[in-house]
Amino acid sequence: MDPTEADKLRKLAQAVLETEARAISDLIPRIDGAFVAAAGHLLACSGRVVVLGMGKSGHIGGKIAATLASTGTPAFFVHPGEASHGDMGMIKPEDVVLALSNSGETDELTVLVPLLRRIGVPLVAMTGNPDSTLATAATVHLNVGVAQEACPLGLAPTSSTTAALAMGDALAVALLEARGFTQEDFARSHPGGALGRRLLLKIDDLMHTGPRMPQVSPDTPLRDALLEMTRKGLGLTAIVDANGQVAGIFTDGDLRRVLDHGATDVLNLPVSQFMTRQSKTIRANTLAAEALAVMQEKKINALLVTDDAGRLEGVLNMHDLLKARVM
Repeated sequence: MDPTEADKLRKLAQAVLETEARAISDLIPRIDGAFVAAAGHLLACSGRVVVLGMGKSGHIGGKIAATLASTGTPAFFVHPGEASHGDMGMIKPEDVVLALSNSGETDELTVLVPLLRRIGVPLVAMTGNPDSTLATAATVHLNVGVAQEACPLGLAPTSSTTAALAMGDALAVALLEARGFTQEDFARSHPGGALGRRLLLKIDDLMHTGPRMPQVSPDTPLRDALLEMTRKGLGLTAIVDANGQVAGIFTDGDLRRVLDHGATDVLNLPVSQFMTRQSKTIRANTLAAEALAVMQEKKINALLVTDDAGRLEGVLNMHDLLKARVM
């Protein structure tokens, strides 16, 4: 590319970001009584926040609804055109409506105002024109007007959509704090994400139990203990006494140490002679992420899961954590 043309592209891109940054900065003084009132309506809502918007405002509205829902404020998006053809039935008196329109004169939205009044729901409008039809009809109006669009033609919604999105984020985060929304709450809304797995998955969701659990008695010959390890494929076996209590653990590492010391004719000796007696154990209701931290700290690849009396309940290894994407 010609260096002059490349420089022109860089400057245009920088100008876009500077214009949109100013648009967001201009919102700061508008976090005023109207913002507090809007947040109050959303906080007091016993139903759901119904977000409306057409075109680009609709795309922004969909993202705002998703952000609200994932941060503790039940919300969903309704297309205004569909609302006029049956979807108004999705809006109930206990809901709050959040309507987005840069002009404040979007026909598909203004036609719904009388219907929303009849239902009796509070209407929070987010527009770029405080004197518009939607703004004056709203219970609360949030001014997200911008001095100019970042588009050189002044036509494509750019700064205006950025400002609306930022105001939506401000509402969502303010409500999150007001509700005392925690990491654990966020994880429950995102069970498929890394944070959800880290904060929700517990050992008993992942551990091997019952017949999948490798275990032998202390007097089991080492030969048979190795067969149990092979059958269960976890690289270890728990050593469990007659009462079900863990007496120790024998792992691939223990086998290597036996062989490294040049021991011979050991296969018929009881596994208790070679097991690790002070094996690290953990409880089933512990977070899987905590189990990972223990394994990393102790430099081990597996944990025996016991109850409060030391009885074996399950076995967890590093591969289980890898498969669950806890790591």
